[in-house]
Amino acid sequence: MGGFFGVASKKDCLFDLFFGTDYHSHLGTRRAGLAVYGEKGFDRAIHNIENAPFRTKFDKDLNEMKGYLGIGCISDYEPQPLIVRSHHGTYAIETVGKINNTDKIVEQVFRSGHSHFLEMSGGDINATELVAAIINQKENLVDGIRYAQEIIDGSMTILLMTAKGIYAARDRMGRTPVALGKKEDAYCISFESFAYLNLGYTGERELGPGEVVIVTPEGVHTLAAPGKDMKICTFLWVYYGYPSSSYEGISVEKMRYNCGSLLAKRDDAQPDIVAGVPDSGTPHAIGYSNESGIPFSRPFIKYTPTWPRSFMPTIQSQRNLIAKMKLIPVHDLIQDKSLLLIDDSIVRGTQLRETTEFLYQSGAKEVHIRPACPPLLYGCKYLNFSRSTSEMDLITRRVLKDLEREGRFTRLEAYSDPETEEYGEMLERIRKQLNFTSLRYHRLDDMMESVGIERCKLCTYCWDGKE
Repeated sequence: MGGFFGVASKKDCLFDLFFGTDYHSHLGTRRAGLAVYGEKGFDRAIHNIENAPFRTKFDKDLNEMKGYLGIGCISDYEPQPLIVRSHHGTYAIETVGKINNTDKIVEQVFRSGHSHFLEMSGGDINATELVAAIINQKENLVDGIRYAQEIIDGSMTILLMTAKGIYAARDRMGRTPVALGKKEDAYCISFESFAYLNLGYTGERELGPGEVVIVTPEGVHTLAAPGKDMKICTFLWVYYGYPSSSYEGISVEKMRYNCGSLLAKRDDAQPDIVAGVPDSGTPHAIGYSNESGIPFSRPFIKYTPTWPRSFMPTIQSQRNLIAKMKLIPVHDLIQDKSLLLIDDSIVRGTQLRETTEFLYQSGAKEVHIRPACPPLLYGCKYLNFSRSTSEMDLITRRVLKDLEREGRFTRLEAYSDPETEEYGEMLERIRKQLNFTSLRYHRLDDMMESVGIERCKLCTYCWDGKE
């Protein structure tokens, strides 16, 4: 996916920019970049972070770059920020989002007089470069930003830095967050609300859906008012968000405790211990344990000193191998035990199946699986959570494909409803394929209750297909 951080300060901003951006390393594994503006104009650095963490790659830049305005990003795909020169002057730009209608927009931009785009390796157009081309079609930056958000099918949050300040624009439907922080002589813009706390900032507010502001060392000025409708991604609380963050005033960690608690209230399993797949499943498991009274334990530990999350290859087979290598068993907590294991979700099922086999081989008597969200039935249309190109990567869709081969009619709505026979059959087939003792997913209504904001403001497309 990706994360971002921006600073507008009366002093040199590099220290804050460096560490604020680094705090977003959990959101991307491939590219990272910093851009600053100071007395010598614009400066930029972009590095590959596939085989080394952000701090290692940018340590030299921390000492060489200077500026009082700066933006930084962690990206799962395209190199950014980009520095662009247009009729608006020179600016740096970075984005987080997903563009589903790239080809259509490219043709439109060509017809408007744009001459070319620089293709990245693989032949794709850099999404951030395309956003800049859209913005440059309008007479001013604010109109250009709003135009980009209007014509993009998907989502788009934008940071754009000029010599005067940093324009921050939240996605039109607010699918990703934008938080503002302040301290003496400086303001910051952040995807994750925790990223600025250790840097001395206090939370100012969050931007509303579609809101556009300009941030300077003196303050924040709204240039386009927020819209009334919002569809923030619910999966941010379930998995992608960092535990110490909050979105729309709702703590990620607290939501996960709530999630586990509601899972327990509907369950009748009697395991010896409750455990979470580290690290994202752990708070859900704590909530389950607190509600059920079944002891929480850690029967396996994730080895992170040399295997941080940032070191995760993009090839799925390699990801599966590394995920397996990270987990170290504690045999005394596994041998002859009935385990209830909570993971944030089941996507392909490959890693969780291997984790289950790993527990059986380590002496577990039973392994009950409780995903902290409903079955994933649709690929995300709005955010680049994965580089997957097919919904057949989802284990649910593969099961439904098997049913179709057997001559069964599969209506997706029936398989997203936990009260139907079709839903129960799908779960049983997944259970058998992955060799679980039992399988019970979190219900959509309970998960949304765990968040605690109006349901109409939450995006649940990947579970129910509703836009």
